Amino acid sequence: AALRGSGRVVVQAPTGSGKSTQIPRMLLQHGFLNGGEVVVLQPRRLAARMLARRVAEEVGTPLGDVVGYQIRLESRVSKATRIRFVTEGILLRQMSFDPLLRGVAAIVFDEFHERHLYGDISLARALQIQRSTRPDLKIAVMSATLDAGTLRDYLAPCDVLVSQGRSFPVRIEYLARAVDFDREPVWDVATRECARLAASTTGDFLVFMPGAYEISRTVQALQAGRELRGFVVMPLHGELPPEAQDRAVARYDTRKIIVSTNVAETSLTIDGVTVVIDAGLARVARFDPNRGINTLLIEKISHASADQ
Repeated sequence: AALRGSGRVVVQAPTGSGKSTQIPRMLLQHGFLNGGEVVVLQPRRLAARMLARRVAEEVGTPLGDVVGYQIRLESRVSKATRIRFVTEGILLRQMSFDPLLRGVAAIVFDEFHERHLYGDISLARALQIQRSTRPDLKIAVMSATLDAGTLRDYLAPCDVLVSQGRSFPVRIEYLARAVDFDREPVWDVATRECARLAASTTGDFLVFMPGAYEISRTVQALQAGRELRGFVVMPLHGELPPEAQDRAVARYDTRKIIVSTNVAETSLTIDGVTVVIDAGLARVARFDPNRGINTLLIEKISHASADQ
């Protein structure tokens, strides 16, 4: 109803509520995509691919038919595709080649709180297209942790829809003292916490690390721990081949520990996880003016990322 009114909506719903998979399906079921497709923007390639696979299963069609995805150097779409998950650069290129966005009935900006440059530019351009040549274009912006007030003012007139429900209660614990990671490696701290919680909990563990190197060291440390011999340990990050990514999120008879970058923080709800151990660090792309290039730096995560 909100989209039929103003054509713009902000959706704020908790992590794990299903907004990434269900809202594109709602657009399909309620007739919004009869004249085209919905493009769902994801900040990460892994999330775009796995969400497309999940929605295709729910719709009951092969991946690449009604539901597909398009990321850099990889595409699974067809003429029948009505729900297309893409990374931000893909949509921006489409906007530059086709300013009218022919064949696109709606755009969904998912996990908008991450605020990448491509995403911001794409939203500004989509708003410009809607106001000038495509008043029929529908725009939805979604996130679990979002300053909805600022966005509402920018998109006005638009509706803000808030879902308060949380699938499971979440108890947050902090270490008794801050850790100096220069003296005590982050993978040793994470392994110690996994061992401490292994006996008193059930279910799978999800451990957040800033990058592939830290993930590799953490996997080695976890596999060497005597208390954790009953666990399968799996890495998860964007540089892994698709088969390895699929193995990490698959269900197993034994308990498992997934060691992941913050790719598992958004848009990707992994079944069976009951414990999350977060180092509070992430690799962030920053522009280095001395070298004139982007570089990845390890930084402390934001409160919004911690909530996610």
